[in-house]
Amino acid sequence: MRTEHSTAPVAGPSGQGATGSATAVAHPNIALIKYWGKRDQRLVLPWTSSLSMTLDLFATTTRVRLDPGAGHDTAALNGVPATGETLRRITAFLQLVRETAGSGVRAVVDTENTVPTGAGLASSASGFAALAVAAAAAYGLDLDATALSRLARRGSGSASRSLFGGFVVWHAGAETGTAAEADLGSYAEPVPAAGIDPALVVAVVDAGPKEVSSREAMRRTVDTSPLFRPWAASSEDDLADMRAALRRGDIDAVGEIAERNALGMHATMLAARPAVRYLSSATVTVLDRVLQLRREGIAAYSTMDAGPNVKVLCRRADAERVAGAVRDAVPDDTVLVAGPGPGARLLGEGT
Repeated sequence: MRTEHSTAPVAGPSGQGATGSATAVAHPNIALIKYWGKRDQRLVLPWTSSLSMTLDLFATTTRVRLDPGAGHDTAALNGVPATGETLRRITAFLQLVRETAGSGVRAVVDTENTVPTGAGLASSASGFAALAVAAAAAYGLDLDATALSRLARRGSGSASRSLFGGFVVWHAGAETGTAAEADLGSYAEPVPAAGIDPALVVAVVDAGPKEVSSREAMRRTVDTSPLFRPWAASSEDDLADMRAALRRGDIDAVGEIAERNALGMHATMLAARPAVRYLSSATVTVLDRVLQLRREGIAAYSTMDAGPNVKVLCRRADAERVAGAVRDAVPDDTVLVAGPGPGARLLGEGT
């Protein structure tokens, strides 16, 4: 199976100017080497590079329509008007697109999101990836895939990875040089994987919003955790090991590296002051069941983002057995099986 999806997303027809309306779809990604902590809040530049797998579940579909008569941007999420911080982030992102396009026209954004929002399932990744592709097309920007990835990064760091399918690396970029140079150096691109047929079993033990947002948890961890800098250094080694494991098609090594990287990230949060704890009793139950699966000879490895939900990397051939074992461990919770998904794409102008 070919797990990289190399088709580049396209935003806007070259040389034809603003379309006025565009619709795009994107999928979330789950980081196997984690992004945790920003060294530049405005440009959304990470302390470390990261690597993820885009999923074939939880699509986000976003339409952007320019409204020349409007005095401000409006947005709706699943039919509900966006307000507060959500609207602020969307408006700030649209303003960045307008500045790039040399436009002052406001926009109407309609998003249908099948990802549980704010639960550590990468809803912002798919959301801002879809918004980046749709907004760039609506405002007539002719951007290649790398430039689109940089643009999506400004809305949500992990969105840079959802521009691509399969396994994807997001380069942190150099820490020295000008802001413009740092911006150019931080983008995502596909990573080849030889002969791997993976699945991610997703255990949604809590689909509700988190008490501590990812942004606040990152800030607190970077500023106060004595474990953050050592973890960041080890994460760069994990990334090199992960890329080598993908090149040789070693899914066991991929899983081992992903699990240790995720547990290390959560350890840095537990050491923050005050501590950030996302793991629940149900989380630990799933982690224990995954360990038992390995004792039974099944290659299954856990990873977790900023939330209590657990994702289990395994071979696709073992996915239903792994999912069944996880369902037995947490019978009241939702357990889904995902495979590698496609990159963000433009559905059509005016749709």
